[in-house]
Amino acid sequence: QVQLEETGGGPVQSGGSLRLSCAASGHSCSEYCIAWFRQAPGKEREGVAAIDFDGSTNYADSVKGRFIISKDSAKNTVFLQMNSLNNEDTGMYYCAAHSGWGCSVAPGSRDFDYWGQGTQVTVSS
Repeated sequence: QVQLEETGGGPVQSGGSLRLSCAASGHSCSEYCIAWFRQAPGKEREGVAAIDFDGSTNYADSVKGRFIISKDSAKNTVFLQMNSLNNEDTGMYYCAAHSGWGCSVAPGSRDFDYWGQGTQVTVSS
């Protein structure tokens, strides 16, 4: 099974940018659908962005135009570039993966099987 480790979180001012990394080990990230989720205190976890085996991507409406998910197969790493951050983006960000069909973070989509420990993002005004 694949192991996932997130890095890159931290404090950032509103309007700023951060890049999160999800390093995969045990298997190539190209064998999986890999996604980013986030959870704010007191709120349900929500999907942010996903990238499929073929590089196709999808995003939550709340981050479209601001966040970019990408992968570097040589580094076995998936990235989440987050721009124009606002207070609503604060939360714990998790990387997740599955190897089945259907790569999406839309509500009701296929569950993800493998999860990292998360990295905290805190946006302040």
